[in-house]
Amino acid sequence: MAFKHRSVVDSIPAYKQGKSAPKGANRRAFKLSSNENPYPPLPSVQKAIKDHALDCINRYPDMGGWKVVERLAKDYGVDSENVVLGCGSTEVITQLVNLLAGPGDEVVYPWRSFEAYPIIVSGSGAASVQISNRLDGGHDFDAMIAAINDKTRLIIVNNPNNPTSVSVRDDEARRLMEAVPSDVIVLFDEAYVHFNTDPETSVAMRLYREYPNIVIAHTFSKAYGLAGLRIGFGIGPSEVIADMRKLSLPFGVTQSAQIAALASLEADAELQERVQALIEERDRIVTALDAQGWQFPRPYANFFWLPLGAKTADAAARFTDEGLSVRVFEGEGIRISIGEVEANTKVIETCKKVKDDGIV
Repeated sequence: MAFKHRSVVDSIPAYKQGKSAPKGANRRAFKLSSNENPYPPLPSVQKAIKDHALDCINRYPDMGGWKVVERLAKDYGVDSENVVLGCGSTEVITQLVNLLAGPGDEVVYPWRSFEAYPIIVSGSGAASVQISNRLDGGHDFDAMIAAINDKTRLIIVNNPNNPTSVSVRDDEARRLMEAVPSDVIVLFDEAYVHFNTDPETSVAMRLYREYPNIVIAHTFSKAYGLAGLRIGFGIGPSEVIADMRKLSLPFGVTQSAQIAALASLEADAELQERVQALIEERDRIVTALDAQGWQFPRPYANFFWLPLGAKTADAAARFTDEGLSVRVFEGEGIRISIGEVEANTKVIETCKKVKDDGIV
């Protein structure tokens, strides 16, 4: 049945969740398509959830998540007025876009990048200005700067970029900030910041202390392993954060998520050990693929990118045959998350088969 609705909705691509692990007899399959942490929350976090979560299911959560906000403010050296929570960093980004942009406005961001960007921007009624990545998978800052005009309301920097896993250098980010008008917000989406080992990387919190027009989005979904609980946060100027709160989903961050986040922040030493283990697995894969002769960007997130172009579909089929679910971007490439040790070994073996069989 036809019904009246906003015509822009017809042009919005539906977000596609990463495919589940492929089913097959007599083998173990792995889901490496969603950049999830392959391990459950830390033991102390699991205990906190079990001890407290059931006590709050029948009650609305603290809508502002003030205990989490105050803890984050302390950890990052800002005021509570500079921190806002959301259902993952995706909702934080949605709050910001809805605040800043509407019909007739433009949002500039790299492409290919996080698949939710065009959905969020179109949903606000604003226009996407997608800036093609450089050949190495990094942001083209010259083109991003050139795209700024009177209609620009927001510029998004994704560091490391999803899906290419390329890091943004500090000098690149500073060049952008010097070019952006002071009344235009720049969002630094750092969902994978814990895995970024690039010594030249931009650190958004350093820039935040120097420029008045920066908002930062972080999440508990990746390094902390809380993807299923949906909690992220934004840091920004107090007047921007106050207005973002007005547009947040009421009671959107559950009390269970808040409990888990607080427990995770208390377990920083354990967290760093787990992050380091995933980084070491990432580096093991990179070393193996280098030896196999693969050409791909150096990854700085908990995933890596194989730019396969027209050979993407054939390579993806082979990964599926081997029991590996990966993220496929037709005609462009494949993104593979870092998983359990066994899964990563399987990735290395499969990449060798793809090479040996002449698929790429």
